[in-house]
Amino acid sequence: MTTRAHLRQMTVDDVPAVLELERALFPLDAWSEGMLRDELAETATRHYVVAESTETDPPAGAEAGSGAGGSILGYAGLRFVPPEGDVQTMAVAEPAWGRGIGRALLTELLAQAEARGVTHVFLEVRSDNPRAQDLYTRFGFEAIGVRRGYYKGADAIVMRRVADGEGEGQR
Repeated sequence: MTTRAHLRQMTVDDVPAVLELERALFPLDAWSEGMLRDELAETATRHYVVAESTETDPPAGAEAGSGAGGSILGYAGLRFVPPEGDVQTMAVAEPAWGRGIGRALLTELLAQAEARGVTHVFLEVRSDNPRAQDLYTRFGFEAIGVRRGYYKGADAIVMRRVADGEGEGQR
């Protein structure tokens, strides 16, 4: 099942809704408003998107907030300094899990990375988040290390995806 949503560039008007979702999903490690606003201001090296519901009745509990339009179901951000890039953040409202929103967000980030000449994309994912690890693996990311105690209560698994033709182990 997929939830009808469309992706658009995140704006400062989305900050309250994104922060509400951020705090609900990552209560111990939530970004501050200042951090998010600073990221959005770095337009030369950042790309942030939101997944916005196009349904009149979003999934129960997904009314995490309304930004410039409908209900925000997820968000994601990319830092790019070619040839490298980093998935800075990615989150989907729990009621919308399993509906293709994370896949759409990650597809958008990787398309933006490719368009900007990024061949090596990195990310950190909580060691206690197998759902996210599985998504990243399906997109060709491979675990390359561990950062002990990176998150409150969990290690970070460092993952990397190398663009086709740029290195070994690429699917």
